Amino acid sequence: MIVWVNGAFGAGKSTTARELIDLIPNSTLFDPEVIGGALTHLLPPKHLAEVGDFQDLPIWRRLVVDTAAAMLAELGGVLVVPMTLLRQEYRDEIFGGLASRRIPVRHVLLAPAETILRERIAGREIPPDLPDGEMRVTQWALDHIEPYRAALASWLTADAHTVDTSSLTPREAALRIAEGVRTGDVPVRDIVQTPEPTAETLAAGVLLFDEQDRVLLVDPTYKPGWEFPGGVVEPGEAPARAGVREVAEETGIRLTGVPRLLLADWERPDPPGYGGLRLLFDGGRLDLGERGRLLLPGPELRAWRFVTEDEAADLLPPVRYARLRWALRARERDTVLYLEAGTPVG
Repeated sequence: MIVWVNGAFGAGKSTTARELIDLIPNSTLFDPEVIGGALTHLLPPKHLAEVGDFQDLPIWRRLVVDTAAAMLAELGGVLVVPMTLLRQEYRDEIFGGLASRRIPVRHVLLAPAETILRERIAGREIPPDLPDGEMRVTQWALDHIEPYRAALASWLTADAHTVDTSSLTPREAALRIAEGVRTGDVPVRDIVQTPEPTAETLAAGVLLFDEQDRVLLVDPTYKPGWEFPGGVVEPGEAPARAGVREVAEETGIRLTGVPRLLLADWERPDPPGYGGLRLLFDGGRLDLGERGRLLLPGPELRAWRFVTEDEAADLLPPVRYARLRWALRARERDTVLYLEAGTPVG
């Protein structure tokens, strides 16, 4: 299990986490800042200069999941993770990755009043030998108050168990969190658990259209980027039926009949991914009544929208966008295409 201690910079996450490992039996501290520091020695400076924060590096988010899973496999028990997460898509990617490893996460937010937070940031001691460096850290923390305020308003408060630490010491905050973990008042986050593949997979997606022939895309909570409704075909399941099942589970739309195959795309292995065969089917147009029945199961999807082909280019990862483009051409020509890595063959 993981107890993820979130909060703005200066909220007291690290000191509270150190207190927590004394209160939760068989617990270990895991600070993802260590991974960020290691990446400064592992990645080329030019690559690092392209991002403003190591959290923006996909490798950092992947290594956080991999390291946490490895530590739990080695040590067991509980990991206490003090780390600010203000971007919902990063939270979804990391927590979804942990969920795919069957690792439950209890998400806690330390939330002192903003005036107190600013006082704590401003009151940090500046080592005499590193005044400029520490000043930059202080200003960086102040600059992140606005993103923190935006995250509170949009998703963070609803997602995490909030502890107001305005008048609490780190020890008192840790005592409340430890008690909440023990009693279940700090719940396990309800994240869809998509098992990590161990070999090539067969996946089926379904394209659904509105009356303007815009295509439906969904925004999964458990991985980055938008996607088509669909998922992995289960053993012994017909791919088209799998697509119909996934559409019903994800959107509430129940298709009748078997959708027509548009393309098959072989996705090459790209470690840590295994690749496999990706099928796209034509689910047809949804009328106004069907669109009105579109649902969003909370743990699995964050949003949906109908988009044009050009609009999809800004939402889909390149390989999925290439797949969509060719699927639309196949639909226009009433044919079926075979692709390898997003490029037609033959």
